[in-house]
Amino acid sequence: MAKVTGIGGVFFKSKTDHKELAAWYQRHLGLSLEPWGGAVLRWPDDKAGDGGATVWHVAAKSSDWFSPSESSFMINYRVDDLDGLLAKLKADGVAILKGPETHENGSFAWIMDPDGNKLELWQPAAEQSSAT
Repeated sequence: MAKVTGIGGVFFKSKTDHKELAAWYQRHLGLSLEPWGGAVLRWPDDKAGDGGATVWHVAAKSSDWFSPSESSFMINYRVDDLDGLLAKLKADGVAILKGPETHENGSFAWIMDPDGNKLELWQPAAEQSSAT
């Protein structure tokens, strides 16, 4: 049977200036922008031992998981050093909504981008990172 094998891209429309928003992601989250304005994230660049797995989930209509964002989506970004990134974000004046929190799957924190989209930052658990 034909089936989906992964996420090929994440695309969303900016509510403001798309170039400024992309530059914010480059400056604060370290996304390396290509000349055409987007970023290419390659799983082999992620050193976690889980092979760069991507989670897909549909939240209930009544979910407050994405709050305070009014967007109907939230992107989870895998990071290699959550504490280091949070320190950089704080130094840059980016408010941390919540976290860091450690769960069985790793450490998480949440921030908002300038367009009001809530972002989840995730550093996979050490067991996952060191698995072969």
